[in-house]
Amino acid sequence: MASITKENIGNLHDKLTVKVSKEDYYPAFEKAVKDYSKKANIPGFRKGMVPAGMIRKMYGATIFHDEVIKAVEKEIQDYLAKEKPEIFAQPLPMESDLRNLDMANPVEYEFPFEIGMKPQVSLAAFSSLKPSLYKVTVTMEMVEEEIEKLVTKHGDLKDSETVTGPENVLNVTFQECDAEGNTLPDSLSKDHSILVKYFAENFRPKLYGLKKDDFIILQLQGAFEEKEREWILADLGLDNNDQAASEKFFKMTTTKIGLVETRQLSEEFFNQVFPGKEIKTEEDFRNEMKELLQQQWDSASRSQLHDQLYHSLIETTMPLPDAFLKRWIAIGSQKQKTAQEAEYEYPSFSNQLKWTLISDKIIQENNIDVTQDELRINMKEEIMGYFGQMNLGDDNQWIESYIDRMMEDKKQVESSYRKILTHKLFNFIESQVTPLEKQSSPEELMAMQHDHKH
Repeated sequence: MASITKENIGNLHDKLTVKVSKEDYYPAFEKAVKDYSKKANIPGFRKGMVPAGMIRKMYGATIFHDEVIKAVEKEIQDYLAKEKPEIFAQPLPMESDLRNLDMANPVEYEFPFEIGMKPQVSLAAFSSLKPSLYKVTVTMEMVEEEIEKLVTKHGDLKDSETVTGPENVLNVTFQECDAEGNTLPDSLSKDHSILVKYFAENFRPKLYGLKKDDFIILQLQGAFEEKEREWILADLGLDNNDQAASEKFFKMTTTKIGLVETRQLSEEFFNQVFPGKEIKTEEDFRNEMKELLQQQWDSASRSQLHDQLYHSLIETTMPLPDAFLKRWIAIGSQKQKTAQEAEYEYPSFSNQLKWTLISDKIIQENNIDVTQDELRINMKEEIMGYFGQMNLGDDNQWIESYIDRMMEDKKQVESSYRKILTHKLFNFIESQVTPLEKQSSPEELMAMQHDHKH
């Protein structure tokens, strides 16, 4: 008679030993042999008339192996259905010698499996969390800087023969090379469009006077200040934390030179930036811009607060069956990995696992859910956001029809559901804490955003 015994072999790590006797698998083996003899197509015998003895001789070992394994798997599944242990994934087979399976000597066999148990999630009281809310106060200097960007962005770009000043726009090709400008084998090449004023101020004079198809040899560390260098490196596909990347030489060839004629502050420009607001004065425009920037920085502050809450929760002590989970990473997925690869991936994997356990508990205990109406509202907001301030007319029936089609797309619904649920989850967690407000500069807050690891 089949049986299962359980033995603890580590933290939240158990061993299940499945024993199956002859009566658990042999009747199924004999039936499988008979069924196979009726279906087998073997030369010299009419179909359905192949002797069972010949089937045993030719295929018996394989059939015997399959039926023993089926009996073991059935016992495992029955055990899980009856005992309902809180486990991660599925039981993993431990090492056993399948060569012992012998249809000529059907005896009791043992098969060991390991399981990883889920921990009891005990959340620390939210009141014990002491996050900070880093607030950025928008200044008129920040407003003027944003307006300067907008009058350039919405300006008219005209061709220019030479580079004359910081407002020139350069279409360039970055080609990796050596210090003398010789192209390197398999070197990096990338087209780019950039304003002269984004180069370091002391580097710009080297650009003045350049014409189409002229080139200059440069290193990114000398051509750009840190902030601009970061996004140039990222656009080139290089690591901005790698000093060697900043020291690479590039041959920068100008393919086109333009000059932006910036827009004047006027009602037409105000309404282009803020459609439907009917802004008439520069003062109202600046006030509207200040309010918009404050909303953006407040949103960034909340995002950073949520990041703190996330880390505070997953960094609470929570035991996991580490040995089991590392082995599951190595052999439990479709693509098997080495023990070293599993070890490398484990810190990130375990954090994701902890967050899943914690967030599921918060969601269940506080009945956080997403309704069909909320899904439809979210999809409508996405549609309206796509069209921006365009006048869509009074008949919005087509929008409802479009949402109906979106609601039939399982992937779309799942994506919207997860996004709304995550938003509601963090809103709930935020409502349970009283963060300490701290003033921050934009640069400080952006640096915190870049430190996000999840």
